Amino acid sequence: MQVNLHETWHIGEVAIPSRLVLAPMAGVSVQAFRRQGRRFGAGLVCSEMVSCAGLQHGNERTLGYLRIASDERPLAVQIFGSEPAVMSVAARMVEEAGADIVDINFGCPVKKVTKTGAGATMLDDPERACRVVEAVASAVSVPVTVKLRRGLENGSRACLSIGPRLVEAGAASITLHPRSAKQMYTGTADHSLTAELVKLVNVPVVASGDIVSRTRAQAVLATTGAAAVMVGRAAQGNPWALQEILEGEGVGPSREEVVAELVLFMRETVRELGEHRATGFLKKFYGWYLGRGRFPRAFKAELTQLPTIAEVETRLLWAVPGARFVLARLEEELPRGDEVLLDLPISIYGGG
Repeated sequence: MQVNLHETWHIGEVAIPSRLVLAPMAGVSVQAFRRQGRRFGAGLVCSEMVSCAGLQHGNERTLGYLRIASDERPLAVQIFGSEPAVMSVAARMVEEAGADIVDINFGCPVKKVTKTGAGATMLDDPERACRVVEAVASAVSVPVTVKLRRGLENGSRACLSIGPRLVEAGAASITLHPRSAKQMYTGTADHSLTAELVKLVNVPVVASGDIVSRTRAQAVLATTGAAAVMVGRAAQGNPWALQEILEGEGVGPSREEVVAELVLFMRETVRELGEHRATGFLKKFYGWYLGRGRFPRAFKAELTQLPTIAEVETRLLWAVPGARFVLARLEEELPRGDEVLLDLPISIYGGG
């Protein structure tokens, strides 16, 4: 059975225009990445996870994650923490910034998050997890969603016991990445658990993990009954993956299109983060965009050694002159970023 990936679905009152969600990814999901994801067909985009403690204490860089542009909506801002009162304060700040959805991270397996009692650790403390969801849902009028892993240990089925309780506490949707925290990103995502969770809850479930192609997306949607699929690592430096999942097999981007999208992403990131912070941030993206056999490895390595973003741009456009014409068209079509709902200056947002 083929699922219509362009079909609109809802989380609470929020209408989502495709069944494709762009995942929240730490160190990746900046505004420039999210806006690009919307252009390529993601129905919902998500911020990288935001520290509730950082928001509460007015940390300048953390506050910057609340910079939201109208062309990236609908947008979920993901928060993490373990104290219900702190989480509710942060959720109100997220709502006031203009987010359409407040997403709670109960899935991050990274030690610096789990050692604070947040992220995937919450799966081992269902009482606290439910109190957090209840506090956040009571604090805001927008829908509250939760992202889970299957559990902390390999083979865990904790998601199936805690999922319905989180819905009862106020979660309007659940995203399940059916790997354990111990697995990190190794092995495969067990979407038989996703299918079980769908049967246990009366809210939309988003299937996350190993969604790398249209064939895989269709198979997961058909076999699990999930409302949507979430794409993460497959879209890093490769927004065409979103397009392929939605529309079907394509010929892939030309070298001109790759360079034009990369240069546009670089310019938007500098505008967002400031030159200083963007310089280091962008280095991983050079390999992501230019990989997959698109450009020689030596060329990617050369770009990471250039000291300024301006020099990287010059080198890219010298290597592929035709990209200038594609870039000019993209910039002409791009919605302008002056529609920022929370207008934070770069000095606060990026520290640049």
